[in-house]
Amino acid sequence: MIPIEGRPVLTAARMRAAEAAAMAAGTPETELMRRAGEGVAKAVARLAGGRAVLILCGPGHNGGDGFVAASALARQGCAVRVAAFGLPRSDTARWARSLWQGSVESLDSVEPAPVLVDAAFGTGLSRAPDDGVLSALRRLADAAWLRIAIDLPSGIESDRGIPLADHAGCDVTLALGALKPSHLLQPARGHMGEVRLIEIGLSINSDWRAQHRPTLPMPDAGSHKYSRGMVAIVGGSMAGASELAATAALRAGAGYVLHLSDAAEKGGAPHAVVRRAFDPSAMDDERIGALVIGPGLGRDDKARARLDAALDSGRPLVIDGDALSISDVADLNRTGGTRILTPHGGEFAHLFGASSDAKPDRARRAAEATGAIVVFKGADTVIAAPDGRTIFCPPASPWLSTAGTGDVLAGAIGAMLAAGLEPLAAAEAGVWLHAEAARRCGPAFIADDLADALSAVRG
Repeated sequence: MIPIEGRPVLTAARMRAAEAAAMAAGTPETELMRRAGEGVAKAVARLAGGRAVLILCGPGHNGGDGFVAASALARQGCAVRVAAFGLPRSDTARWARSLWQGSVESLDSVEPAPVLVDAAFGTGLSRAPDDGVLSALRRLADAAWLRIAIDLPSGIESDRGIPLADHAGCDVTLALGALKPSHLLQPARGHMGEVRLIEIGLSINSDWRAQHRPTLPMPDAGSHKYSRGMVAIVGGSMAGASELAATAALRAGAGYVLHLSDAAEKGGAPHAVVRRAFDPSAMDDERIGALVIGPGLGRDDKARARLDAALDSGRPLVIDGDALSISDVADLNRTGGTRILTPHGGEFAHLFGASSDAKPDRARRAAEATGAIVVFKGADTVIAAPDGRTIFCPPASPWLSTAGTGDVLAGAIGAMLAAGLEPLAAAEAGVWLHAEAARRCGPAFIADDLADALSAVRG
């Protein structure tokens, strides 16, 4: 079993293409199935800890993987039984079925086991499984101590993160060959348990991948406040939001944070934030490595003027919140340069329209349309670049669903951008810092706690 951080992500179609390429290069389909099934068996044996195993096999290739796993477990001396429904549909699935020398129990009458392995349906499912199969699966899952899915839990569509039927969920999902989008997209991700990868020897080339722990910029003996990165934050009608972004930028490692807001809003903690009255000329400072606009900006004429000044400044931009709500695609395209957009679902729909398409596809199209890095926020944040590179971020703390946490994220991304990271890397690092700070905060934190926790994450 391999951790999934940084691993490539393939749609069902691209996974089939990778398998077809391997077969065209001389690897038989039966060999791919053997590798998958034996990899599953090795993982199941480790996870089961000597407990009896029941493998539920369907008629397709997922069921074939299950039969191979069952035969491998039996050779290892494990207590393993098989239940199946439907006849194998392909020569490869029939080959796998022939490897199993034990009995095959009926799905309707099979008794549960401590460890259930779901090999009923895998990648490529486009409709809900039969109610009888789902009912049996739920019955067996409810009675199991450990539930393991091969590739995907049955009833989960592979590409859009959508459960096609009510599912009992799994404790562990063993992705075969490569991650699929639904291993990382909600709400399907919530049914997966821990996701681990089983390699089957495919050559995979993908510009989609899972997020990994970033290499963060660190000061050295020659560092000073400007080399660590200068971040300017443009404030507006809600001073607290831009103050949160400023605090987060400092706590994430920026050497200098300038908060440009209204003169009456000077003062407050942390005192390390430099506060000045807003003046468009302040954005001309070439030492500014990132300009953050949107948190607490407002949506009135004053906000619009400040946004126009930021867009015309030529500085690298992090555009969030209200700035996205008063923008359109033409605004965001009117100047070149570095731009990182951080929309949540509502802001994304405002800019790019509503759609039922998969989240990574929507994020990629938005990045292409704007020439910007797009951080499509949510329970399953996806980061996309105009060149097609796409990063799937793992689930973060649900306690992030509180006011101000998006402002903290904008500040953290601004700090990473000002420190000199390439824009996509800066966005990924900021999202990682944000999620890790939330994890360390525990339950019921507020955005102020989250901003402060960034320092400990940097340590």
